[in-house]
Amino acid sequence: MSQLGFANLNSDLLYTYGLLTLALVLVLAYAVKVIIRGKAQYDRVDREVGSALLNKNLMEMAYWGLQPIGDFLIFLGFSPNAISLLSFAFGMAAGLSLAYGHFGFAGFFSTICSLLDSLDGMVARKTGVASDSGEVLDAAVDRYVEFFFVAGLIYYYREIPWLVILCLATLLGSFMVSYSTAKAEALQVKPPRGAMRRTERAVYLTLGAILSPISIQSFETSANFPSSSLYPIYAGYPMVFALFLVALFANLSAFQRLNAIASAVKLRDDKKADKK
Repeated sequence: MSQLGFANLNSDLLYTYGLLTLALVLVLAYAVKVIIRGKAQYDRVDREVGSALLNKNLMEMAYWGLQPIGDFLIFLGFSPNAISLLSFAFGMAAGLSLAYGHFGFAGFFSTICSLLDSLDGMVARKTGVASDSGEVLDAAVDRYVEFFFVAGLIYYYREIPWLVILCLATLLGSFMVSYSTAKAEALQVKPPRGAMRRTERAVYLTLGAILSPISIQSFETSANFPSSSLYPIYAGYPMVFALFLVALFANLSAFQRLNAIASAVKLRDDKKADKK
């Protein structure tokens, strides 16, 4: 069985534990902030609303934590487009890391990529340079980043057909949710919120990568683990579970959204026909 070396696994674990430690620090800092001054509130988060898959309170905490980073990037003179391109680069690095089974590295790069994806819009709004062209670049980078992430997993899982199919279902669901939003905007119809929008997908997939080195070290390296001899590689079960969740809920959401959009367009057309 061709497996990752323990040195590489230990390096992945360092990134995993480092990211979990930073997350814990953020939670504690935000808890203190809530106790002293109350919850943070942002119009951007209010528009996102949140869902059963990603609580609004978590989004407010993350956005609060990003404020000083955004201010620092403005101080350094970074433009929103430059931040978007940096997000693209880190997204590519995440995909390459996944292709070679470095889940911890991938989790780190994907985390940076996701933060930059939020920061480009934040910087644009704070500096008053938000534009439609910037949103086009941001949306294009998002699609490429998702492709890099899943394509890296497809390469890594290439000897396990059912996992390749799961990756393809995840990619299909991700793109169809985004397509439904674009189609609704083109038809001037408001799409339903739905589940597994870009932020939710990024959180679940990144978390799957971050937690996989722990699963690999705790279970998959053991000869007594039932599936340890079934696959030529470590599967990284948190990653597999994240793929399953995104594939399932993204495709269901895309179907519901497209059905709702079609119904809204038909209703609008029927009303126009009645007026004639």
